[in-house]
Amino acid sequence: MGLIDKPQVMIIGEKESFLIRTLCKKLSDGGYDAFFANADVNSIAEKWDKARFIIYYPDAQSKPKQVVMHYLKDTLTETDKNIILVGERSETDEIKKSIGAGLVMAVFTRPLQTEELIKTLDQYSTGERSEEKKKSILIVDDDSTYLGVIRDWLRDYYKVSMANSGLQALKWLGSNKADLILLDYEMPITSGPHVLEMLRSEHETASIPVFFLTGRGDRESVMQVMALKPENYLLKTITKDQLLAKLMEFFSSRS
Repeated sequence: MGLIDKPQVMIIGEKESFLIRTLCKKLSDGGYDAFFANADVNSIAEKWDKARFIIYYPDAQSKPKQVVMHYLKDTLTETDKNIILVGERSETDEIKKSIGAGLVMAVFTRPLQTEELIKTLDQYSTGERSEEKKKSILIVDDDSTYLGVIRDWLRDYYKVSMANSGLQALKWLGSNKADLILLDYEMPITSGPHVLEMLRSEHETASIPVFFLTGRGDRESVMQVMALKPENYLLKTITKDQLLAKLMEFFSSRS
């Protein structure tokens, strides 16, 4: 495969150490174009768009900066990317807690087995081709743990993207398309009903079907939800099998 065809991998670290330079060389030998970015927001942001894969390689001598963790969490969510972590168990656990386990593609401990890393990258690269045929679902919820759980349930069957606020969802929809939106009914600042109203007011998003996610199953609450005329509503107590069945029924009825 020529250089132009190589998927690009950004390796984020506190400094471009010998180990990181060696990793870049091994990834290049394995068919990837790897490059380094310092673990600061400006350096990461400058190189973000050209990277297909993101690897975070923390320095054992220093803790990850929280501003970088917040940036990674928001930007991974907005751009529908995942991150690979390489480090000691304590380091990777802390990073997973900061950015949310649902955004982590894989975790590798040091000393790194580069062959296993390349095998993981190969699997995801191959999977992207079949991913294009999947229906696209955008999940909108301010609870990052719940987002991660639902994404894990659906990712083998659908192309899943996440937003942790209504405004982030609208921003994502400005440059992406969704076949269905799973929208949290109760969110701070911009509530689910308000987001639905904004979606319906814009020509580009008016026809996107919406399922409300709600924690309230009493008759009065359900009537309030359905009065807004979403395509459906789902209780947050729904199981994985029930959710998959609901989605399969919905998309089958539209085919």
